Amino acid sequence: MKSVTRSLRILEAVAQHQPVTVGELTKIFGLPKSTVQRTLVTLAEAGWLRASRKDTTRWEVGARVLAVRPAALQGSSLFAAAREPMVHLRDKANETIHLSVPDALQCMVVVDRVDCDHAVRTFHAIGDTSPLHATATGRAVLAHLPKQDIEELITQGLERYSESTPADPEDLRAELRRIRTDGYAVNRNQYRPGVCAIAAPILDEDGTPLATVAISMPDSRYDADKLPEWGRLVADTAAEITGRRLGA
Repeated sequence: MKSVTRSLRILEAVAQHQPVTVGELTKIFGLPKSTVQRTLVTLAEAGWLRASRKDTTRWEVGARVLAVRPAALQGSSLFAAAREPMVHLRDKANETIHLSVPDALQCMVVVDRVDCDHAVRTFHAIGDTSPLHATATGRAVLAHLPKQDIEELITQGLERYSESTPADPEDLRAELRRIRTDGYAVNRNQYRPGVCAIAAPILDEDGTPLATVAISMPDSRYDADKLPEWGRLVADTAAEITGRRLGA
């Protein structure tokens, strides 16, 4: 039991201080470096932790941690409020609908999905993660965060995933201004090739973005002439979810 408790505490410490080194964890717990390293490797083999992509000597939480969160959300007011409007949106757009939540500034996490009946459609598994700056779901959240959070994300670096990814800080800032004006965000091949999405934020009482709802489709069915209609549908759905969650 002591080893299990130690593993959980190290997992919590990584989540709190990530990306963190073995040496930093050793100082936090006062444990031998070999013990901490062995625990980190065990947790990584199970999918709970991973080496940082930017610095492999540092550790961060893995996909399994993020996948547990959606399951915990299923009994929440957000999940309950979103499900029926998502089904209605799917029926109107006949495209796949995703509900995603932000994991701080780290990423967006897919927590629910309603599939369309097209033989060819986009697919994101529950628990899938994606960067905030390169996706419609992420930018819909970013557009409603405080300026200091946006600048913090920019300072961390904006990775380019395609030629159209808004990896230039000024391009991203301009796009966020447009989202605040239009009420929805658009992603056309900016993260995954051939994948497009239109997303709108689900807001808390004080205007803080809790989640996003998005229409997702392959690029072959993206139609710029339909963008205003899709944008209105997804924005109306996000507003309906917000109202349901707040009991309006």
